[in-house]
Amino acid sequence: MTMIEEIKRLKQEKNVLILAHYYTEDAVQTIADVVGDSYLLSKKAAASKASTILFCGVEFMGESAVILSPEKRVLMPDLSADCPMAHMVTPEDVARVRAAHPGIAVVCYINSTAEIKACADVCVTSSNAERVVKALDAQEIYFIPDANLGRHIAEKIPEKTFYCHDGYCPVHAKITAEKVMAAKAAHPGAKVLMHPECVPEALALADYIGSTSGIIDFPEKDGGGEYIIATEAGVLYALKNRYPGVSFYMASEDCICEDMKKNSLEKVYEVLKNADKVMTMDEGLRKRAEHSLKAMHRLASQEVQHV
Repeated sequence: MTMIEEIKRLKQEKNVLILAHYYTEDAVQTIADVVGDSYLLSKKAAASKASTILFCGVEFMGESAVILSPEKRVLMPDLSADCPMAHMVTPEDVARVRAAHPGIAVVCYINSTAEIKACADVCVTSSNAERVVKALDAQEIYFIPDANLGRHIAEKIPEKTFYCHDGYCPVHAKITAEKVMAAKAAHPGAKVLMHPECVPEALALADYIGSTSGIIDFPEKDGGGEYIIATEAGVLYALKNRYPGVSFYMASEDCICEDMKKNSLEKVYEVLKNADKVMTMDEGLRKRAEHSLKAMHRLASQEVQHV
């Protein structure tokens, strides 16, 4: 029996749902039950009837699954897989801004620790941030931790005042304006599809700015034959499978998240077999953190309205 066959057998035998982010390696995406961006995966984890969730991603994703589904066991192939940006803001930062701006809404990118989610009013992802922020009554927004996404959303909602924390994604920061211009020069007929975690100078050169799932959906709506992709290289697997006749070029060849790549097929097999890498959380912290995630799901699933 091959490793893939054994993985399929074990997940069925043990009632496990395997979730994988688009940034994981191709082989992991191949065996996952659901492949998606942070928002889709958080919804699938919460809605699943499976007793165990195997989350192929990074720490904050596993934490979010525990927060929303405490009755389920959440496994991860590698508990050391983390997101540097998630640690770029502290509870002290949030307390300081709240003290200076009474009534401000703390909007927390899902790429953050459970401790930070517990300090926030609502979480967002890159795919729903605009809708969620528009639905808030607050006119002042403290967007944490990603400054690039925060600035991008602020441009879309000029009627609100944004204070953006200075966090960033080290992977997307590798996509510089110079690299994008070089890619455009090499492929003059290709549109640039870019994630909003990129720096403003690069975003200014994009033809489309959107979440990972938005980037993957764009060629179907656009109907073009070639695209420059400005996000983590793992999305190429979904793009090439969905659009076999389309050419895709990376804006930066080193745009690779080493933490996401810790989720290997071998580690998936081992954790299914041994169930030894369990995501755990203090129950008090879990209860404090669930409000912001539940608020996100509530607001993102309804028409924009003040709450």
